[in-house]
Amino acid sequence: QVQLVESGGGLVQPGGSLRLSCAASGIIFSIAAMGWYRQAPGKQRELVATIPTGGSTDYADSVKGRFTVSKDNAKNTMYLQMNSLKPEDTAVYYCKTRRAWTDYWGQGTQVTVSS
Repeated sequence: QVQLVESGGGLVQPGGSLRLSCAASGIIFSIAAMGWYRQAPGKQRELVATIPTGGSTDYADSVKGRFTVSKDNAKNTMYLQMNSLKPEDTAVYYCKTRRAWTDYWGQGTQVTVSS
């Protein structure tokens, strides 16, 4: 069974940093395509960053230069390092992977950026 568990969210001041983690099981992590998404109140879920099988990364324009996605295959964990956080980054952040034709999501972790 595929399971994704996010952690690391919380309350942070503008300009601060957080590191989110996504612990994965039930997949071949080293070759799994994974990504981070977020959903703010009243808005659609949007892609934040992806890290495909080949290891290259891609980012939404709104987070380029501030967020970094990475994977630790030994720990079966994907990370999202978030720096220079802005109030508009406030959202529930979700980890996602794809197996065959099915998407799998974590439960989400709340990130609130407020002074």
